[in-house]
Amino acid sequence: MSDHAPVSVAVVNAGLSDASSTARLGHAVVDALQEAASRRGTGVDARAVDLRPLSHGIADALTLGFAPPEVQEALDTVAGADALVALTPVYRASYSGLFKSFFDVLDEDALRGTPVLLGATGGTPRHALVTETAMRPLFTYLHAPAVTTALYAATEDWGAHASDSDGLGGARLGRRIRQGAEELLDALRLPAGTTEGGGVGREETTPGPDAAEDFPGFVDFETLLHRGGLR
Repeated sequence: MSDHAPVSVAVVNAGLSDASSTARLGHAVVDALQEAASRRGTGVDARAVDLRPLSHGIADALTLGFAPPEVQEALDTVAGADALVALTPVYRASYSGLFKSFFDVLDEDALRGTPVLLGATGGTPRHALVTETAMRPLFTYLHAPAVTTALYAATEDWGAHASDSDGLGGARLGRRIRQGAEELLDALRLPAGTTEGGGVGREETTPGPDAAEDFPGFVDFETLLHRGGLR
């Protein structure tokens, strides 16, 4: 039995097929949220908001000034959720038009104070900053605080490698998803969970002895001090 009431999380997916990489990322995030919430003595009521079936209705809402019932239901789901996961494929180095149109229809105060986890998918790692250059400013405007960790999944993160890939991207996607899930639950002020060994149930974020392996080119602070003649 949960110690706390389940938290409602709206998962907005702007992918263009049921089997899209954006939908796949959404499923992985929900799994991570449920696992993290369970450690905290609660659950997650994940509510999928898939935009592809609503595309015509969203266009009607933009042009006519009122939302069809199915679009209004989606808007109400997002506005009434405790937290939001916002996921989009990358088009022309930004979020998709469908993604933006949905949030254009949403009342600009509907997400005020609602924590959000940002996520995007694309064919190449070169678009990884889309979460920071396009998505984060959008949700800042909507007064929805985005958690620090944002998710970007490229082709290589699903096991295939693009021509400009270094082949390492997929090794850390799961860790980023788990970290983002923890931060989203933290933003809801839920108590931290515990692992089986009694420790805090979150990923280690401070570079440790293996930081050089995790972050190519990383130089630890102690080495930098010695190079500068400081002891």
